[in-house]
Amino acid sequence: MADTTTIVIRQETKARLDELKRHPRESYNDVVDRLASMAADDEPLSDETLKRIEEALEDLKGGRYYTEEEIEAELELG
Repeated sequence: MADTTTIVIRQETKARLDELKRHPRESYNDVVDRLASMAADDEPLSDETLKRIEEALEDLKGGRYYTEEEIEAELELG
């Protein structure tokens, strides 16, 4: 028999897991395993992407950004 553990989840979470079952007899282990596999990203961010994220963070820290209201006003959407 495989090692098992018990976890505590809210009833609302259990209901959400029930909705995610592919068929009524699918185990919660299979549902959680499928979700965990979907959440893991095996492809790391490229150096270029990391650089652009750092630049964007610096822009935010330096106040170099536009608010939604400013963009709407510029585009005359508001």
